[in-house]
Amino acid sequence: MERRLAAILIADVVGYSRLSQIDEEGTRVRFQADQNDVFEPAIERHHGRLVKTMGDGLLVEFQSVVDALRCAVEVQQLKTTQTAAALPEHRLEFRIGINLGDIIVEGEDIQGDGVNIADRIQALAEPGGIAISGTTYDQVKSKIPVGFASLGEQRLKSITEPVRVYRVLLDPTAAGKTLTNRRRLPRRRLFAGIAAAVVLAVAGAALWWQPWMPAKPAGPSERFAYPLPDRPSVAVLPFINVSGDTEHDHLAEGLTDDLITELSKVSGLFVIARHSVFAIQDSVGKIQDVAAELGVQYVLEGTLQRAGPRLRINVKLIDAVTGLSLWAERYDRQYADLFAVQDDVIGKIISALSVKLSARERDQLARIPTENLEAYDYYMRAEQEGFIFRDVDTYRRTLSFYQKAIDLDPGFANAHAGIARVAVDVWRNDYNYLWSAAVARKIAYDAAGQALKLDPNNARAHTVLALLQWVDGRETEARNSANMAVAMEPNDAEAAANLALILVHTGSSGQAVTEMEKALRLDPSPASSFQLLAGIVFYTAGDDRRAISLIEPTIDGLPKVEPAREYLAAAYADQGNETKAAAETAKLLELFPESNLTYYGYLYDYWRDGDLQRHLAALRKAGIPEWPFGFTGNQADRLGEAELRNLVDGKSWTGKHKNGTDFIQYFDKAGNTAYRSANTNITGIVEVRGDRICEKFDGYFLDRMVCGYVYRNTSGEQGDRQYIHVTPRALTFFSPAP
Repeated sequence: MERRLAAILIADVVGYSRLSQIDEEGTRVRFQADQNDVFEPAIERHHGRLVKTMGDGLLVEFQSVVDALRCAVEVQQLKTTQTAAALPEHRLEFRIGINLGDIIVEGEDIQGDGVNIADRIQALAEPGGIAISGTTYDQVKSKIPVGFASLGEQRLKSITEPVRVYRVLLDPTAAGKTLTNRRRLPRRRLFAGIAAAVVLAVAGAALWWQPWMPAKPAGPSERFAYPLPDRPSVAVLPFINVSGDTEHDHLAEGLTDDLITELSKVSGLFVIARHSVFAIQDSVGKIQDVAAELGVQYVLEGTLQRAGPRLRINVKLIDAVTGLSLWAERYDRQYADLFAVQDDVIGKIISALSVKLSARERDQLARIPTENLEAYDYYMRAEQEGFIFRDVDTYRRTLSFYQKAIDLDPGFANAHAGIARVAVDVWRNDYNYLWSAAVARKIAYDAAGQALKLDPNNARAHTVLALLQWVDGRETEARNSANMAVAMEPNDAEAAANLALILVHTGSSGQAVTEMEKALRLDPSPASSFQLLAGIVFYTAGDDRRAISLIEPTIDGLPKVEPAREYLAAAYADQGNETKAAAETAKLLELFPESNLTYYGYLYDYWRDGDLQRHLAALRKAGIPEWPFGFTGNQADRLGEAELRNLVDGKSWTGKHKNGTDFIQYFDKAGNTAYRSANTNITGIVEVRGDRICEKFDGYFLDRMVCGYVYRNTSGEQGDRQYIHVTPRALTFFSPAP
């Protein structure tokens, strides 16, 4: 493995996803023009090498860190001239990060912490600006006519040790200077200084202050784990149930959920996803610490108390940068007024942050989900169960709660969309233990359709429709529906993640990575199932390293979820780590001994051929067998067409599965078949195609025709059975009934 010291430059477009939603093709054309006309000539002049483009970013290697910074300065100065004359929606601004560090060379590509640090500090640059590591600064501080501003030591995500970071100052008056943060005043003197400043400035402040603009913070802004977004950023902390019992915990959680969901519909806000705020509630204490961990400026916190029909809610909006409360309110209402309280809270937040709403957003926020509070109660219980990559008992509880909500209010669109979301997962992943695929598909379509009939702007229903259309091979419609979901709830991490999944499987890996990064920023402490979905997107986009870093931590939370083992084994193998790939394959086959390549080939037959073949090749390299239980038949024992026709022409088979299950299967002369075991009773059709026997059972393998082979049993196993039948789903030993 080759390693070397290099200067790494990473450039990334600011707000690429937002610009793409306005004009996807035009934004891509402008990015490529900047790459061809601005970056590549500058890289060549300064003796660099463009390693690769990464969606809306570029990775460049230089032998000299001085050359790297000169190139970055030239690019940003030229871009400043260009963007000044462009329309706002046509402006592409870049953030650039530079690091001098050790890298791993893999062919034409480069990896390692040297690259990762450049990527992380790029995010700390201002739009149109440059950020550099301390190792870079030490080499260039007196060699280039620019200035520098120290950001101190930064904790960078996935980097063990803190890293010194500097912003490059392009203003000619700053050349040769290095600005540092002033020493913090003692706490008492600081408070006295703030009080004096408030007295002098309060009259003038009202004329210019806008709450979403990062104020000159009392504490250094670099404490934030992520750069603050370019719009007001909010985290709704879990409301605390102070009723004195746990009976109303779900009500407090539901109020939190609904406020997050409603605020997520506002494009002028940046709202952290539910799971991340619940995940962090016990890990940090102060509001400022919570905001720093999540990378937001504003935090909403509150308490809820219910006593019979009475409901008391206290709520406060805090600016975490200044530590000041922007707005606080106490509501003492009837429980029946819950939605009115929610509306008022949302309105006050939007007003306090000076956010402008579109007409569609006003209509969405004015919509009451249901008039029936008991139905709403069941819906909240369902939402707190979770439904992605879960076990059958969780699915059943979730569905029962959604169904109770619908029974109480058939017009509850969100409950219909919830059922659709569970059903599409059951169908797409062939979870026949809950519903057959045919039934799940119909339920998903019907429930999503009903949700959209009741609420055309329901983001989850649009997401479900997108997944259904994708599996059905309707790629353009799937992309349109997924984009519609994101448009309806621009801050919904789930909608963004599923858009990424569809984009990566329909030929737009760069956009998919951008959307997935956005989803992870909205949900920085995601649930294991969401993190697995992110890992699958990065794996499909060809970034095995990132996929592994996301999927590995999910194993503890999803120990018996097949896709976690499957994709981790494939990513290890694709990366060339044969030892880890083999170990993960062994765990997969221990949990799911019938796993095989033929099965995965059928299960994912709606993928693009290149993606499917790459995945199967990785699984094969990881050691996944071609057929269940690693079966390999002897060619001389395989039955031909005439023998197969004789076996299925009005015959019955009796036998036993490899796993020990007894079965009987009947074939009539018209090509119909019926299969029965202790827990299964299904009918289907059968065809003989050369030396293969092909069957289709309604509700299995997405209703595909599935083919396998029949061999004479010369294996010695279950010697009283004459034949072995191998299919993607099973290995059986049987004899024709007398």
